[in-house]
Amino acid sequence: MAARLRIAYDKDVKKRMMDRYKYSSIMQVPKIEKIVLNVGEGEAHSNPNLLQSIINELSLVTGQKAVKTVARKSIAAFKIREGYEVGARVTLRGDKMYEFLDRLINVALPRVRDFRGLSPNSFDNAGNYNFSVKEQIIFPELNLDKVEKIYGINITIQTTARNANEARALLEEFRFPFQEAR
Repeated sequence: MAARLRIAYDKDVKKRMMDRYKYSSIMQVPKIEKIVLNVGEGEAHSNPNLLQSIINELSLVTGQKAVKTVARKSIAAFKIREGYEVGARVTLRGDKMYEFLDRLINVALPRVRDFRGLSPNSFDNAGNYNFSVKEQIIFPELNLDKVEKIYGINITIQTTARNANEARALLEEFRFPFQEAR
């Protein structure tokens, strides 16, 4: 069965975006290409159990196996050398991506304490959206008793939009919780 947000995108979002931006072809309507979750934890190279728990937790949250990331260059201030394993990441596409986005919008983000919405200013000129959650424990898939350490997760949503305005309109169609303009 297809993901709920994918069905909504095909049935409603495409039509509304076509009307709003007057595209000449349905193929011009922006869509979400992928979602990347990234965790960088400098202590991970000295504590292999921590790195393994990060990988396991990311895999639980996304439903897809996370991969280790390695440092590309040495940074003396952080006591990191090139080649050290310093984190993990997951790239989601297709139905898993839409299911994760659905859980993120409707379950995880509302669990953030004092949540007032995500910043609408975190779009780049290519139509991608970047934000971070400070604690991985907002995801209900994680058992709080088994969490070894609290860490943040950087989430990037890559779209086919031509600019930030189209990308924001696309995410708003998915009921993305942006802050109100002040």
